[in-house]
Amino acid sequence: MKKLVLAAALAAAASTATAGNLAEPVVEAPVIVEETTSSSNGIWLPLLLLVLVGAAVASS
Repeated sequence: MKKLVLAAALAAAASTATAGNLAEPVVEAPVIVEETTSSSNGIWLPLLLLVLVGAAVASS
């Protein structure tokens, strides 16, 4: 009788240990928000290239 009670207890413990969803939990990536600077800072490089091309054309 003791073996039957022990087997029932182990079966109950095993069934509760595996209860629930066995799928992997969904982990969402954190959202990173970057502050942008004004667009006037990004215009210096194209303007510099335009001046250099203009100088190269004028010298030839």
